[in-house]
Amino acid sequence: MTFLKQSHPSTLRNLTTLLIGFGCTFSLFVQAQNLPSLLTERPFNSTFSIVAYDAKAQQWGIAVATNNIYVGNSTIYIQPGVGAISVIAETLPDYGINGLKQLSQGKLPEEAINFTRQTDDQADYRQVSVVDKQGRAYAFTGHSLTYMKGQAGHRIGNGYVVMGNQLADSVLTRMAHTYEQATGTLAQRLVASLIAGQKAGGQVNGKQSAALVVKETQDEWFNQIDLRVDHSYTPFDDLHRLLNYHNGRPFLNQAITQLRMGNRERGMGLLHRADTLVKGWYGIYSKLATAYSLAGQDEKALAVIQDALQHEPAWRENLSAFYYLRSYPTYRKLIDETKFTVKDWSNAIQQTLNLGKAAEALKLANQLADRYPQATYIAYLQGNAYKANKDVINAKVCYQKALRLDPQNADARRALQTLP
Repeated sequence: MTFLKQSHPSTLRNLTTLLIGFGCTFSLFVQAQNLPSLLTERPFNSTFSIVAYDAKAQQWGIAVATNNIYVGNSTIYIQPGVGAISVIAETLPDYGINGLKQLSQGKLPEEAINFTRQTDDQADYRQVSVVDKQGRAYAFTGHSLTYMKGQAGHRIGNGYVVMGNQLADSVLTRMAHTYEQATGTLAQRLVASLIAGQKAGGQVNGKQSAALVVKETQDEWFNQIDLRVDHSYTPFDDLHRLLNYHNGRPFLNQAITQLRMGNRERGMGLLHRADTLVKGWYGIYSKLATAYSLAGQDEKALAVIQDALQHEPAWRENLSAFYYLRSYPTYRKLIDETKFTVKDWSNAIQQTLNLGKAAEALKLANQLADRYPQATYIAYLQGNAYKANKDVINAKVCYQKALRLDPQNADARRALQTLP
């Protein structure tokens, strides 16, 4: 498994030239990235993967795990609208790069892979699987891999392939069965299959990293899933947790939107789902606490805050944003407002506005504008508070003041332009 990525083929050429110039061969450099087999001392890793296509969602995905670091770095090749290719064991990026190019030119999966295989004199140490834009699948397992400990092989199903080497006996069977029976998104089914393979015994010589990539026809960055556990003693649990985080964030965003619109029942349903999925992701707990306050559950918001502080002391930097909770003794014990900076107070005003507490935000903003008359962002937020209270005239005055204090205050300039 090399460290070179599909997206940088020029890097491969440049490194080859550089190493030859130093009297080295590129193959020696690649070997340094892989674990040598105790049988042959060849640089390959025991790995297993699943590649699949979801016709309904128009998504292609790959989940993979190995006993070496950063498995996702050279084993996954996906081009939306074209197909997906997984290359494992002694990896060679050419299979992924050339294979996708061949598929895009209308070649069948087997033809796309054989384009590289026919000139690869080390193909017997590789495993490659592919699913194209129509869900047609193909795979090959290099025969030399069958000499290693454990099982090596592949299974081709309807729109998917599972494959691996140095595996416990029932790994591939369990992976295939689990994928076919699983429900949920393509990403969830891929991870379920990978975890099932591990529970069936996984790789006979251990585990260290795992990865998941899913892309769809609408190939915007926010439609992609690219999750990697590069080094861990529990890579499967970690990958599953990352996928939960990925799924939990949109639920939380939707919950906040629904609660602001007054759709409490729907908002709370989404919030409870999000809370379960993002458990342990303390970086998002400020948004989680905000959602509970929007739902009128300030005490639950405080519990979220305390949980975050217990596990991540640096989370204390977020406390000023929750100044609206100052009537609660629990919160008062957590802060020292005499040490609040202008930025802390800015967070306090903004969060109060975020919660729809327009009158309270305006009162706080006016107090702080008197205390910090040269603070451009306080003036801008004061303008927002006036605007939230339907006072366009004073909002305009505040935005103009903010721009006088700092002509580069883009937020104030944009806000001023939106006024009638």
